[in-house]
Amino acid sequence: MPKYEFPTVGKAVPAGAEWFHEVKYDGYRLRVERDGDRVRLTTRGGHDWTKRFPWIAEAALRNRRKQFVLDGEAVILGVDGIADFNALHSGKQNAEVQFCAFDVLAIDGEDIRDLPLSMRKANLERLLRGRPDGIFINAFETGASGPISFGRPAEGLVSKRSDRPFRGGRSPHWVKVKNRTHPAMTRVMEAMR
Repeated sequence: MPKYEFPTVGKAVPAGAEWFHEVKYDGYRLRVERDGDRVRLTTRGGHDWTKRFPWIAEAALRNRRKQFVLDGEAVILGVDGIADFNALHSGKQNAEVQFCAFDVLAIDGEDIRDLPLSMRKANLERLLRGRPDGIFINAFETGASGPISFGRPAEGLVSKRSDRPFRGGRSPHWVKVKNRTHPAMTRVMEAMR
């Protein structure tokens, strides 16, 4: 499978009908790979975290499809729907970690990275329809009516061109705009001191 695709940092949320806008949860980027009775959760650094996040692995095994590769974020959501990065990072609640899926890269052994994002999103919706708890789809809005605004829970927004294929590495077709009121921004600023 390919390298991860990463957003470029932007100062403004792009507008236009060709853009999808997703909430960026404060979590760990993961890939969920299922092949028959085997599931593997892989980090950006190539580490296997399957045993670390059992709820995600179990949810992947309960899917009716036997082969797929999902791209997304491991998160712990509070009752208010806000991602709790400190709880995630502590490792004390690993059994509560869910997977926020925002892309599907392969289904039933077929590599679909060359399809435009809009088609991959449709495939993701079909794949996770009636999904078991532990995996959820990251909702998105189109940019046709102008850029959306941050909610307090969002670490930021990631805007992606709906007409583009998946490519590894830093992408000008993915733009991340940070929410300056989110605790993640405070962590970044403290780390820079």
